Amino acid sequence: MTTTRKINKGTVVFSEGNFSDTACIIEAGTFEVTKKTHNGADKVIGILKRNDIFGEMGILDGLPRSATVTALEDSQVTVVTKDDFDSLSRRNPNALMPILKVMSMRLRRTLKRETQGNIAPSPITEKIVEEEPDLIEESPLLSEEMPQPISS
Repeated sequence: MTTTRKINKGTVVFSEGNFSDTACIIEAGTFEVTKKTHNGADKVIGILKRNDIFGEMGILDGLPRSATVTALEDSQVTVVTKDDFDSLSRRNPNALMPILKVMSMRLRRTLKRETQGNIAPSPITEKIVEEEPDLIEESPLLSEEMPQPISS
């Protein structure tokens, strides 16, 4: 069963490289997403707000966190565990569409930034750009098109 959690301003919710088995849907507040650069500095890669989700990759693939997420203000999130996600996927697979849409929008945005030279391409996205050039198109901002949070 999902739980609601209050998060104080400045709290690091997830740290890049740590174990991942939960995602969070933002009910209130804003969060900063950062990644370490090659020289160890933190680079802001996004700001998330109400109805955005973070940590979804971890519940899908179980790999370590790909970025650090920090609360920019007192906030509230709904925590979705791997068990919650698996149970929901069995009971109502259509309810997973918001997560898939988020991941698709983020991939499109990354591909676009890479093709415009704003970030160095990764081997995976280089292959996607080469094989699927029509994936590179303008995507709306995440918060403008994010469906309502998943309910179990």
